[in-house]
Amino acid sequence: MKRAHNFNAGPAALPLPVLERAQRELVEFEGTGMSLLEHSHRGKAYEAVHFQAESLLRELVGIGDDYSVLFLQGGASLQFAMLAMNLLLPGKSADYVLTGTWSQKALAEAKLIGTARVAADTSVDGKFARVPSESELSLDPEAAYVHYTTNNTIFGTQWHYVPNVGKTPLIADMSSDFLWKPFDMNAYAMVYAGAQKNIGPSGLAVVVVKKELVLAARKDIPVILRYATHADNQSLYNTPNTFAIYMVRNVLDHVKGLGGLAAMEKHNVDKAALLYSALDADPDFFRCPVERASRSTMNVVWRLPTEELEERFVKEATKSGLIGLKGHRSAGGLRASIYNAVPRESVQALVDFMATFRATA
Repeated sequence: MKRAHNFNAGPAALPLPVLERAQRELVEFEGTGMSLLEHSHRGKAYEAVHFQAESLLRELVGIGDDYSVLFLQGGASLQFAMLAMNLLLPGKSADYVLTGTWSQKALAEAKLIGTARVAADTSVDGKFARVPSESELSLDPEAAYVHYTTNNTIFGTQWHYVPNVGKTPLIADMSSDFLWKPFDMNAYAMVYAGAQKNIGPSGLAVVVVKKELVLAARKDIPVILRYATHADNQSLYNTPNTFAIYMVRNVLDHVKGLGGLAAMEKHNVDKAALLYSALDADPDFFRCPVERASRSTMNVVWRLPTEELEERFVKEATKSGLIGLKGHRSAGGLRASIYNAVPRESVQALVDFMATFRATA
């Protein structure tokens, strides 16, 4: 089988060795006579996978014992509401930095729960082309927390610094750039990420949250929506998404085998440089609307001179096995999502196609 060059924004590419491992183990898992899909989440076979996934994540990131690692259903979108329900205490306000669609959605959910204010907003006519400088952040020193989205999938922007929020807890939605490079977990009170972009399949969110925040969280919300419930039960309070966690375990094991997050950073920087160089070589035809300092390493967006050319580009690229290059419906244009699992060969194939397309446009 010839594998497609997968540039989908999510669900996104998974490493081929991870898929092949799942294929080998799908029908019978480790001599148990049944698939992991059939195993009880209370059984020893699944529990070994579950806790290895947590252990690998702690090792790769450097997560201390003062944090809980949670595997939760509902994706990052549930976390927009869940974090506010737990951490936006009565009488307090939370700060939100708006740099794209997902941070807007997170703010909207928080406003249903309590008081939330905009600490910065970089939108212009509904579009986002940059992240704010630190001097643009208007922060409330008494805020319950500061929330921001590290990478903006739709508009192709990414934070390349960690905002200084003083003693206020910093919370990051890292859904589309989680584990793309090493980061200091101690700079954050909580990070969360939908798995379907960089670390696994859809239907799962990874949450890493300080235990002291969990202890101080609200108790007057439904039990299933309390971080404490899942922390106390090691993400086994109810039946988790066992197969998704198994796949995350396999991805993390694969990343470790490749050399960890430092190796991922080198791999990703190289891919992004290759693609951005091709765009910048002909800026009148391939126009990147993102300010250079805010360009995403994960989601590269660009426009062509006309929408008709963009439609033709997507159609011809698809015929050539280059999948998922149409921009988000709210932004238009073209987009290549080049997450951890996208090989350099796929980016090179895209660059080669761009040159051929340009010559015939």
